[in-house]
Amino acid sequence: MIRIKARAPTARGVVLPTLWGALAVAYKFGCPLATQERLGARIATSVVFFGVGIGLLVHVRRTLLRELRLARRAARVAQGVVLRPPPPRLDGLGVAAAQLSADRGASVGGDLYEAVATEHGVRVVMGDVRGHGLDALGTVAAVLGSFREAAHDEARLDGVLRRLERALARHLRERARAAHPSTGGTADLDHPVAEEFVTVLLLEIGRDGALGVLNCGHPWPYRLTGTAVEPLTRAEPLPPLGPFPLPADLAPHRCEPLRPAESLVLFTDGAEDARDARGRFFALPDALRTAVRDQPASPQRVLRAVFTALLRHTGGTPTDDVALLVLRNERGPAPRAREPARPATTTHG
Repeated sequence: MIRIKARAPTARGVVLPTLWGALAVAYKFGCPLATQERLGARIATSVVFFGVGIGLLVHVRRTLLRELRLARRAARVAQGVVLRPPPPRLDGLGVAAAQLSADRGASVGGDLYEAVATEHGVRVVMGDVRGHGLDALGTVAAVLGSFREAAHDEARLDGVLRRLERALARHLRERARAAHPSTGGTADLDHPVAEEFVTVLLLEIGRDGALGVLNCGHPWPYRLTGTAVEPLTRAEPLPPLGPFPLPADLAPHRCEPLRPAESLVLFTDGAEDARDARGRFFALPDALRTAVRDQPASPQRVLRAVFTALLRHTGGTPTDDVALLVLRNERGPAPRAREPARPATTTHG
């Protein structure tokens, strides 16, 4: 768990308000002017106390701003440790990812993503923890920590998902034990921990572009082929991790391979659920079509275009965490566009 430790009050922070208060008391009881009833004396006394009050307010404001900057700096460090930015290129795949927290001033939220190159192929996770903001950070850390180990250790994608399920269950038991020590960590159905769940999407991309996927309650990614935008698949996903155990038969869903120059856009439901002032949902496919209108569209360009459109749609204030991760197959040459047929020429003898 990441903790932000409050600093002990400094000597200046304690002595300065005490000195101002002592000066005000000394003026009230030690200065002859403060005991006079004339209008001028009263005005002078009021000015002195008003000045002392303003000084104390300014001091408190500076102290709070200093602590706020410290908390934000700690949140940025936490984001860099828990939600690491992926490299721009990973085993022949172009990668770009970003996350936007719904909590104003927060740098981290309840969305999670990671992409790692393993001997089994490039493995990717995208997830969404129930709730958002700093409260979900512990669950995000537990799931991502398990994925970073299991992605290398497990030969099969279903083994990775089962490791994530066990890590989440262990994390929730520890939270329940901390919240109710007298129960010995047994589940409390009335406690929010018992209702927590995580949607998870696991991808495995082989060297030949072979694509396997396991989906637990998460939105399906979009495939970008040229200027076309289509869902990766319309298969029925599994339930989210947490409320229900995984089935005994857990075979990854096999999709069409990811060909050179094709891209996948993974996202959390905060993207498609974002609304404008009139209550209209954000049209993510339309934003993606606009982003790939001019080829070639790099992952960074797609990411930037979608977030720009999303912030414009919501007026800069989304109500839920949003995460996007774009993968582009840059292995081998991109398919060439067909050249128009040349008109036949007639030779005159």
